[in-house]
Amino acid sequence: MTNKNTVLLVDDEEHILELLKFNFEREGFDVLAVTTGEECLNICKRELPDIIILDLMLPGIDGLEVCRILKKNQRTRLIPIIMLTAKGTELDKVIGLELGADDYVTKPFSVRELVARAKAQLRRTDLLMQPTDGQAPIIAGPLTIDSSSYEVCRDGEKLDLTLKEFELLKMLVLNKGKVLTRDAILDSIWGYGYYGDTRTVDVHIRNLRKKIGEDLDFIETVRGVGYKFNLNGDA
Repeated sequence: MTNKNTVLLVDDEEHILELLKFNFEREGFDVLAVTTGEECLNICKRELPDIIILDLMLPGIDGLEVCRILKKNQRTRLIPIIMLTAKGTELDKVIGLELGADDYVTKPFSVRELVARAKAQLRRTDLLMQPTDGQAPIIAGPLTIDSSSYEVCRDGEKLDLTLKEFELLKMLVLNKGKVLTRDAILDSIWGYGYYGDTRTVDVHIRNLRKKIGEDLDFIETVRGVGYKFNLNGDA
């Protein structure tokens, strides 16, 4: 990273906050650190961190609600969020990902791994934010994918997609008719040797189907392998 990235750390356990602060600063980050969801939201109203490490169990507004608010806000929706929490059940992970979290790390955790994931998220975001002026929108049936604004419309109506959902849909459409394995999707969309499980892909696919409209039936599940995109009527 040539320019310093700013990470916002949100955790109500002071010793974890200090540990994270020390390690991220050592890796060249500018660090903002708070202990409540309210403080996190207030900071994001004033300035935009490059990435947020967000604990789930917070006093007052919890991490899930903070994530939901940030991902619904046009100004903050593209900020990568890594959830850091002691809750590691399948349901907790699914809820976090459905609300737009980009990654999920459970306590106890490796600080080195967490920093690596944060850097990977930033690399992917930087790549996506490169200028795409003059690039024509991608048309897939009633869907229009605009890479310059990171927006998807269905019949002219804007869809509320997260950045990961946008990436996933674009990848599927550009590979129309080809079967993409879950591992290939993880590697491409998350941008590194992903430490999580392929359930992450399944959750994002489910969200994407709901948002573009399940009546379209464009995203086909290939059992035991992955997914492919077909327009209705394609072979």
